[in-house]
Amino acid sequence: MRSDTTLSVHFKPKCTDDCLPAQSTSTSSSSNSSLPLWLQNMNSIHSTSHSVHVLKFISQFRSTPKFCLLKRNVTSNLENFGSNLFSNSTASISIKATRDGVDTAVVVEEEGPKLRKFQVFEGHPAPFGATVRDGGVNFAIFSANAVSATLCLISLSDLPENRVTEQFFLDPLTNKTGDVWHVHLKGDFKDMLYGYKFDGSFSPEEGHYYDPSQIVLDPYAKAVISRGDFGVLGSDDNCWPQMACMIPTADDKFDWEGDSLLKYRQRDLIIYEMHVRGFTQHESSRTEFPGTYLGVVEKLDHLKELGVNCIELMPCHEFNELEYYGYNSVLGDYKVNFWGYSTVNYFSPMTRYSSAGTRNCGHDAINEFKLLVREAHKRGIEVFMDVVFNHTAEGNERGPILSFKGVDNSVYYMLAPKGEFYNYSGCGNTFNCNHPVVRQFILDCLRYWVIEMHVDGFRFDLASIMTRSSSLWDAVNVFGSPIEGDLLTTGTPLGSPPLIEMMSNDPILRDVKLIAEAWDAGGLYQVGMFPHWHIWSEWNGKYRDIVRQFIKGTDGFSGAFAECLCGSPDLYQEGGRKPWNSINFVCAHDGFTLADLVTYKEKHNLENGEDNNDGENHNNSWNCGQEGELASISVKKLRKRQMRNFFLCLMVSQGVPMIHMGDEYGHTKGGNNNTYCHDNYINYFWWDKKEESSSDLFRFCRLMTKFRHECESLGLNDFPTAERLQWHGHAPGTPDWSKRSRFVAFTLIDSVKREIYIAFNASHLPVTITLPERPAYRWEPLVDTGKPAPFDFLSGDLPERDTAMKQYSHFLEANLYPMLSYSSIILVLLPVDNA
Repeated sequence: MRSDTTLSVHFKPKCTDDCLPAQSTSTSSSSNSSLPLWLQNMNSIHSTSHSVHVLKFISQFRSTPKFCLLKRNVTSNLENFGSNLFSNSTASISIKATRDGVDTAVVVEEEGPKLRKFQVFEGHPAPFGATVRDGGVNFAIFSANAVSATLCLISLSDLPENRVTEQFFLDPLTNKTGDVWHVHLKGDFKDMLYGYKFDGSFSPEEGHYYDPSQIVLDPYAKAVISRGDFGVLGSDDNCWPQMACMIPTADDKFDWEGDSLLKYRQRDLIIYEMHVRGFTQHESSRTEFPGTYLGVVEKLDHLKELGVNCIELMPCHEFNELEYYGYNSVLGDYKVNFWGYSTVNYFSPMTRYSSAGTRNCGHDAINEFKLLVREAHKRGIEVFMDVVFNHTAEGNERGPILSFKGVDNSVYYMLAPKGEFYNYSGCGNTFNCNHPVVRQFILDCLRYWVIEMHVDGFRFDLASIMTRSSSLWDAVNVFGSPIEGDLLTTGTPLGSPPLIEMMSNDPILRDVKLIAEAWDAGGLYQVGMFPHWHIWSEWNGKYRDIVRQFIKGTDGFSGAFAECLCGSPDLYQEGGRKPWNSINFVCAHDGFTLADLVTYKEKHNLENGEDNNDGENHNNSWNCGQEGELASISVKKLRKRQMRNFFLCLMVSQGVPMIHMGDEYGHTKGGNNNTYCHDNYINYFWWDKKEESSSDLFRFCRLMTKFRHECESLGLNDFPTAERLQWHGHAPGTPDWSKRSRFVAFTLIDSVKREIYIAFNASHLPVTITLPERPAYRWEPLVDTGKPAPFDFLSGDLPERDTAMKQYSHFLEANLYPMLSYSSIILVLLPVDNA
């Protein structure tokens, strides 16, 4: 989503009629008015395939002269329990045919297909979802407002044909406890999936969308199966082919090899925001399984080399990338939902991010995600998930019925009294997060990803929505008594949101990292004010904006920039939080890349096919004097300095730094700041660019992350005080906080490095600074973004390091240092004898 207060139009629902889900058409529920009533009723107890076979048998006799049906006997092979009667039966049909005036009685035994036997029991109302227990599978699902429920079993071969293989009608007297429908089955579930049909009122004005012709997903399903390949249309070019849920088995096992959560201190993290498909889909990745979880595993060593110890995966919950599918005349390809911020199911890993696809009904996709987590942990890298509990892919009243809307729309979505969908997400609907049922659902989901998938933390997209009050649909629930007038409280920000309180005090979730994108599309901006319980951290959007303004040389930001360097105490200290509660970033998936931030003043989004009307207009960017990549040598040199300035700032700021994928080598999207719809080179990581010998930014970034890890003072548990930090100006101890100041410098006591001196000159003029005097010690330059690579970072293994050091000697002997315009430096303190 937009990493800003004003979220733009890139996720507007585009659910056109030809992209809606196909209606579920099960022969077992169809009828033929030309057949006798008893034969029509056979469909209620026969499976789809068996009923069709019997009907074909009967149709053959219609061509026989004067045939008539006499009677019907049905002998079921199914062991019936309770009042349920299901498929897999054998029909014995007696037929009287008249030939040449002679009546002949014929008894025909019609053996149906060898369908599977299922023993059917009442089942248990907990836990929700499909669960292996007692030698079978228990199915349980919440729906308070449905009047009937049917469990549908669908074979892998029947799914593309929109056929139901088996149906189990749940008896409200025996298969329902409270608002939970349940049934327990024993039998052969190989290559079998499931879904539900619910019946009830279809009255949008009352908040209900029950449609018994629709097969809907179980919100608690652990994998969702539809298409197997990313970006490939379903049968008949359907953007929304029927989906179904994986059925767990007793042999679902994965060898974790002793893996557990890494549990790093949050202040020690360096986060890398990445897209699973985009990371290895480019041909230059040369991975065996490009665009998949396994592809990421093949490239984990790059992340280890870069120095990050945490990856934040953009949405990996099941979503439909064809949601925005349409021809893009600008690029001559097709637009898709590449980013994935439109969830279909929250428990399911995206199956089309796995090399297995639909193989093994999604079990293999789950194991591939687990493998990614396990292998990341082996390399000392935590795994966070970007989760989207603010809205789903079902859109508003015009959107598809996939799961929540067909299960219990008035519970799962935030609705107005006449059934309209609130749209605080900017995407058509708003998840009803603080409804008791929904908040328990979210808690169960997060626990699952921690316990079963070993995920180390979560970043919550548009998290402010989770602080808004729920819609409970009647005043008695909200106020305790009826009220008069049109008083709306739905969506009101809550000081102590029940969901956030539950998550913050949960004995499992308290042990992982929780990160809020503390705003939403409804204008609720909570950076520095998000309810935190001393657990939550925030994407610090103010850090991004202030750092961009200062580094590009805007007057009036020196004081605010200094606050950012200290971990934004102006935002977090008063509320009892620490520097690590601030997730610092300059660039993210939404907006300009680091290279584009210094190359473009204006957005260039024509490739999106929306006449450049989408995306953020206020980017706080600067093109360094010329728009676009074709620029003079001097402009290109300045851009290189600016990229290094931004990265250096990120690494020396208190708080938790976050890097966006590709910024370590200078990835460009051509000035497009809203690339949500592109499954192409625009969003792919270019491994050939990273590996080019002429690309020197990666070396700088790698050495800067290493330096941060080495410095005890750059990941403090509390905000720095005067005992540790001293501010300077062009002269020691004389900082300039005036509006015209574009220079900020400070020294920081470090138990490992003794003391470090850091300065930023964001002026268009060079300056010679006077360094603080330290008797018996001298300052040695380490980083200078004004120098050409590789002398921008004087690492110990640099062959010409001694020669480069001599170039500084005459300045350093006078306790001076020259800085170019738009440059930044780091100096370390060494004893004179070691200099």
